[in-house]
Amino acid sequence: MLNWGMYRNTTTPASLDAGAPSLQQVAPPVQAKPPQKTKIALALGGGAARGWAHIGVLRALDEAGIEVGMVAGTSIGALVGGCYLAGKLDELEAFARSLTMRRIAGLLDLTIGGGGLFGGMRLTKRMQEHLEGMTIEELDRPFVSVATEVNSGHEVWVTSGSLITALRASYALPGIFEPIYSNNRVLVDGALVNPVPVSVCRAYEQQMVVAVNLNYDLYGRSAVVKHDARLPDPNAPALDDRQPPRPGLPGLMVQAFNIIQDRISRARLAGDPPDLALQPRLSDIGLSEFHRAGEAIDRGYEEAMSKIGELTRLQEFLTR
Repeated sequence: MLNWGMYRNTTTPASLDAGAPSLQQVAPPVQAKPPQKTKIALALGGGAARGWAHIGVLRALDEAGIEVGMVAGTSIGALVGGCYLAGKLDELEAFARSLTMRRIAGLLDLTIGGGGLFGGMRLTKRMQEHLEGMTIEELDRPFVSVATEVNSGHEVWVTSGSLITALRASYALPGIFEPIYSNNRVLVDGALVNPVPVSVCRAYEQQMVVAVNLNYDLYGRSAVVKHDARLPDPNAPALDDRQPPRPGLPGLMVQAFNIIQDRISRARLAGDPPDLALQPRLSDIGLSEFHRAGEAIDRGYEEAMSKIGELTRLQEFLTR
């Protein structure tokens, strides 16, 4: 015979016993944690002296409280991004703002018989003052420096090892700075293959990618121009000062590289667009005018600040 007393509910309802606490009094209220805002991944593009604008962009983002989750950088974008993640942005900005044409000339060590006009060792010594011995693995967020392997033409993502080597490889402009030899590879400027490395951030499965394109307003829309190569009429008046200026070898090489970079950027960004593009107006700043750092930094800051509202709304949308 079953003993129903074994199955009887012996719990006394709180309403029948004034001394017993209710369940609501015992269990603490559960408070839902607000969702964390989506961090942004920055793709910092190349652009030589215009790259100081990246400093202004990063200043604006920090000021607005927008957290950067990772950085992928090409050329000077790698330099600024790497220094930012290493906590050395203040030192880099002070260095950039201190540059004059004379100081720039003093930093360039002319080489003969090497792979570039300048060895870059004086610049390296300046970096060593702040980054000596630091590795990419020590950074608190992912960092990728984009370079180009000369012998194969491959795009190289430097993701570990010496931070200084990674930065130098990414900005080793062919013909200007000597290539970097690392682990049986000959590395030069990453802008040859990926001027604005949005694809790197996508490969890291970043939810929100913001690109900083420094060459957006440099040439305008691409065009094909028909040209008549017949010799001019010998009786026509001379052009005199209207003749186009003849660039020197370094200037010609840099300008040719700039055109390549612009065309590759357009093609790659069309195929893999960022969630948001920051495009400072920098066309009047020459590629070698590193002494105009103050102007470039200010324009980068202004461009980023003008997009803070859009950035915040996009963050909120992706956080839902």
